[in-house]
Amino acid sequence: MRPSAVVTHLTSEDLAQREPVLPRIARLLRPYRVQIALVLVAVVVAASLSAVGPFLTRAVFDNALFPLDGSEPDLGLLAWLVGGLCAIPVVVALIGIFQVWLTSTVGNSAMADLRGDLFEHLQKMELAFFTATKTGAIQSRLANDVAGVRTVLTDTASTILQNTVTVGAAIVSMVVLSWQLTLITLFVMPLFVLMQMRVGRVRQRLARRTQESLSDMTAITEEALSVSGILLSKAFNRGDSEVARYRGANRRQTRLQVEQAMTGRTFFAVVQTFFAITPAFLYLFSGWLITGGTPLGEDTMTAGTLVAFTTLQSRLQMPLLQLMRVTLDVQTSLALFRRIFEYLDLQPAITERPGAVALDPAQLRGRVELREVSFRYPEPRALSGSPAGDRFGDSGIRIGDDTDRPETSGWALEEVSLVVEPGQLAAIVGPSGSGKTTATYLVPRFYDVTEGAVLIDGHDVRDLTLSSLADAVGMVTQEPYLFHGTIRDNIAYARPDATAEQIEQAARDANIHDRIMGFPEGYETITGERGYRLSGGEKQRLAIARVLLKDPAILILDEATSALDNETERLVQEALERATRSRTTIAIAHRLSTIQSADVIFGLEDGRIVEQGTHHQLIAAGGLYKRLYDEQFSREPHGRPQCDSRRADVSL
Repeated sequence: MRPSAVVTHLTSEDLAQREPVLPRIARLLRPYRVQIALVLVAVVVAASLSAVGPFLTRAVFDNALFPLDGSEPDLGLLAWLVGGLCAIPVVVALIGIFQVWLTSTVGNSAMADLRGDLFEHLQKMELAFFTATKTGAIQSRLANDVAGVRTVLTDTASTILQNTVTVGAAIVSMVVLSWQLTLITLFVMPLFVLMQMRVGRVRQRLARRTQESLSDMTAITEEALSVSGILLSKAFNRGDSEVARYRGANRRQTRLQVEQAMTGRTFFAVVQTFFAITPAFLYLFSGWLITGGTPLGEDTMTAGTLVAFTTLQSRLQMPLLQLMRVTLDVQTSLALFRRIFEYLDLQPAITERPGAVALDPAQLRGRVELREVSFRYPEPRALSGSPAGDRFGDSGIRIGDDTDRPETSGWALEEVSLVVEPGQLAAIVGPSGSGKTTATYLVPRFYDVTEGAVLIDGHDVRDLTLSSLADAVGMVTQEPYLFHGTIRDNIAYARPDATAEQIEQAARDANIHDRIMGFPEGYETITGERGYRLSGGEKQRLAIARVLLKDPAILILDEATSALDNETERLVQEALERATRSRTTIAIAHRLSTIQSADVIFGLEDGRIVEQGTHHQLIAAGGLYKRLYDEQFSREPHGRPQCDSRRADVSL
């Protein structure tokens, strides 16, 4: 017996501590280091040119207009200086256009990489992860969270770089002009930095709460506005309550957005006020330096120096404020990056082992064995802050016929052993919640056994490649899933490279071709979301056509006709007859009339196999099967049907 991988509840705090966020962001940008280097060059050149401007301004006053030696204004020099003052903004603007193109390309490409990596990683996650996490919450991280870091990847990095270089160049220039005035301008900067760090921490917490609230809203939207959700709310007249639920989440989102927008407003108001009144103090201090008779004042403080310095000081205000704001935005975005990395840090519970064996389709016989299998559902891995199961109070969602199974021992299956030989039709029967669907979901490794082993042709499924295992097993469920697309695309999902003839042949074998051709657009007919433009029987036959096109060696049928009318059931039964030929079939059945011709029937109760045999053997044994049979057919108005052939009826 080999226990499966232990799956624990991982909190976002645990995941966030695995690796610092900034190095991971740096790795995300590594493929674009050449473009980033060009951005750096552009920023340095633009900032350097901007720093030259105030010195040209000083020269205009002290050398061209009002020469310090008392000579006449030099118009020729003035023309050259004015030309330089005009050329610098033009060149800086052109560099800025090039810089924006580069940063936008890098940022959006990196964001596309991040979104693609996240989607690819989610595709590898086990089924239990998705049963524990609302679809809307996953969609929110893919859409809202990734979109929330767009600015950081497209603009913020270059803005920080540009403003840092600009501020640095301005401070150096200010020191060159007058170190005394520079001290007055910058003496409160350490206090501003400390205040900014505190505001940033508050913004991070608010950003995370805001995104969690947005995830709630996305989940509510996905639930309530899907076709199934609308049908449910209309059928039970719950439209008003759904609106109230959404409005409540919407109010919370609005409140958080306002809090986030207002956080730091007072801080920035103080900074702006300081920079606005600083020139007045500079004028006062300059007057004191000049009239005080100090050597420093007489030698260094000229009208040109004062004009150039105040020009630099005013130019310092905007990039410094932007740098502070952008730094806060970065701190806010770090919370979003952590939410994204939380999903990327989750390791799939179902993975390939090193040296996994690929099943050879040409040699695959289709023998299925469950050997002393015990299974309990893993703890859900919904992250903290993820709205998993919050509506009904249970994030550990069960599937199939096990959704209403009482949690007594905690085991969904206990020491189950069964064998289905190649080409056999095997049926699993039992009361609702007995573990029938769970048993079949272990065959394609939707879950791993807790103890024991599931084998195909003698190979433990955990030793097989996931791709070859998926190719070997096909499923038709009671409620088949159709995506919003054409009928042709839905059937071809099993084999995207299938020809039109192969698709149509699969449709004929599934008894759906003639119905498809009755639609005005034939195979190009749009099915609608989840196939709601089609009837239940049509969807079921399309699902059968899809599995026929796949042509798996092992077929699992999960109550495929339990909700169909008699005529539609007959058509589906004929399609299933073709689908089960020459392949191993495991059928889950509540309607026992549909599996009387099975080669072997397994009775499952409370997660244990309690009996097995043919229909006649189990009737004679008088156990679980006989009890279910009598209960079911005592309600049949036409008596008990007769079994006349092995494959006479294989519907579920």
